Amino acid sequence: MTFTLPPLPYAADAFGDTLSAESFSFHHGKHHKAYVDKTNELVGVTVDLAGASLSEVIRAASDRGNRVLFNNAAQLWNHSFFWQCLTPDPVKPSGKLAGLIDDFGGQDALVSALKQEAVGHFASGWAWLVLDGGALKVTSLHDADSPVVQDGIKPLLTIDVWEHAYYIDYRNARPSYLDALLAKAINWDFVAQNLDGEGIARADQAG
Repeated sequence: MTFTLPPLPYAADAFGDTLSAESFSFHHGKHHKAYVDKTNELVGVTVDLAGASLSEVIRAASDRGNRVLFNNAAQLWNHSFFWQCLTPDPVKPSGKLAGLIDDFGGQDALVSALKQEAVGHFASGWAWLVLDGGALKVTSLHDADSPVVQDGIKPLLTIDVWEHAYYIDYRNARPSYLDALLAKAINWDFVAQNLDGEGIARADQAG
């Protein structure tokens, strides 16, 4: 069995000017697909990983120092998680998530922290909202690094800050991309689901 490119959970033109269909065509249809194809190629010549799940492949590649396999497999997972973090019809956080956001300092403080982390992240990578010891924490990881191999943090939300994520729609204006996503496109329901600690499984694939 090979890994597959997961379909978008919405139409590619669902976000209007926030994220264009052209952007999804390249980001999902070309960049994400390339990570899927390369991961399958590399796993295909690594006999002892036959049948391993995507998360198992990522951890094995990290443990072995196989950067090429790690970069592609982790990017496959990161993007699969990212698409689920977006929605064209966002609703306000509620329930347990709303309480944790209040503990963080409120919605405005959380959005500001996410934007600051994402805009200030040097070069390529991902901004993350994670659950760390029962509290919300904003952090970032470089390049293809992923919570799949980070002990003690549970992924809730990610924002892709690789340039290919925003250049078509926003050119080099990363802050404008962050403003639009954080105001109009975050799937807080998905974030709330991940409070159960099972976020890694929601972007995993069987081998």
